[in-house]
Amino acid sequence: MLLRGPAGVPPAAADASGPVKVPVEHAADGVSASGEARAWWPPARVRPSPNRDPRPAGMEPELIVIHSISLPPCEFGGPYIGQLFTNTLEPRAHPYFAVIADLRVSAHVVIGRDGEATQYVPFTERAWHAGVSSWRGRERCNDFSIGIELEGCDERPFTPSQYRQLASLIAWLRQRFPALAGDALAGHADIAPGRKTDPGPYFDWQHLAARLEGEADA
Repeated sequence: MLLRGPAGVPPAAADASGPVKVPVEHAADGVSASGEARAWWPPARVRPSPNRDPRPAGMEPELIVIHSISLPPCEFGGPYIGQLFTNTLEPRAHPYFAVIADLRVSAHVVIGRDGEATQYVPFTERAWHAGVSSWRGRERCNDFSIGIELEGCDERPFTPSQYRQLASLIAWLRQRFPALAGDALAGHADIAPGRKTDPGPYFDWQHLAARLEGEADA
């Protein structure tokens, strides 16, 4: 995501509580149990973000977008990414936060440096991760994509735990959303060239591809 500055997206009311588990059997009204089973990734903690809305009618995920994020920049392990995605970031906690505290953004899943995954938005809904974007001639990538954030920055390699968890998640998604198979995978920089640079030069696409082959053979 590599945050650069504020965006004029209106805030939304929602639960900004800490991580919870959402059992599949407790499907939301109007959502079938099978639909709910595709909405949440079982290994992830769940921390609902208010920054989400329904996808356009009939729209299924057709693209996975990989981002990187760290708050403050290139500092890892703090609570601030979760606070940003739940609109609870304190702007006085760090000078950089005053610039971004009013952003209304989210991703479907964040994978920390230790490989721990937290899910903020169900895959069946639209997360606010891509911004102004296009992929193969189609604009508004949020409509048809899943956004995955890796805790990281352009100046640091990602961890083996992150690659393992990312490959596991992508394999799980491909089993449940057929349009995500094959090459339906891009970096944020690919869908917003000139505006975004993540996941950055240290992201090893070949290593991810090898891990995905291993997941497919498992």
